[in-house]
Amino acid sequence: MSAASINNVTGKRFIELLSVDSTNNYAMQQVQNGTARHGDAFFAFEQTAGRGQFNRQWLSAKGENIMLSVLLDTSGFALQQQFLLNMVSALSVLELFNKYTTEKIKIKWPNDIYCRDRKAAGILIENMIRGKSWQFAVAGFGININQTEFSPEAKRPVSLKQITGADYNTVELAKVFCSLFDTTLKTLYAGRKQKILNAYNAHLYKLNEGIRFKKENETFSAIVKAVDELGNIILIENDVENAYRSGEIEWLV
Repeated sequence: MSAASINNVTGKRFIELLSVDSTNNYAMQQVQNGTARHGDAFFAFEQTAGRGQFNRQWLSAKGENIMLSVLLDTSGFALQQQFLLNMVSALSVLELFNKYTTEKIKIKWPNDIYCRDRKAAGILIENMIRGKSWQFAVAGFGININQTEFSPEAKRPVSLKQITGADYNTVELAKVFCSLFDTTLKTLYAGRKQKILNAYNAHLYKLNEGIRFKKENETFSAIVKAVDELGNIILIENDVENAYRSGEIEWLV
């Protein structure tokens, strides 16, 4: 992908796949084949091996949700800016839900979208890095749309249909999402990182609330203060601020 390709509109090339192991895997393969362009979107009606963060399984009923991966040219960014893309991705999903519901939608650090204290969407971003160059990213989205019955293994899920009572065309909704994502991405490509950071923290799940967390085999209480641009969550423990990386601690809510 060339740097000039960042002007491509996200989702202009919208590829529908009947069944695939993982849309992220499929998108990565297009890069390796040399056929990828910035903004290419890959939508699957079915994933046979969908993945979430930390290799967790992503379960989704066939044809009922948005399973989508978008290819992004990140060659103009520094490696330490990776979490800003995560923020932009989360804000785009939040905007999609806000188009159809007035319920409060929150971003649960690091990569989930919550409504009614239940998980409505998850994000998985995978990167190709060569040396110190962040060449491209694949942003994967699993967004619960029409599904109303979930596997017992799913952790407190909720769908847009359960929130609003309406049915949706998942393909059309995915295209709406691509447009929202494209607009939010422009903020990132324009270098307006403070605007992104402020918006992300304004919608942070459990902001200023005392929450239980787990680190290794120990649990502790802390107040959620913010997330910084590197992706660390800032917690206040006994009046002291501490920062934790993604994967270092686990929510107990």
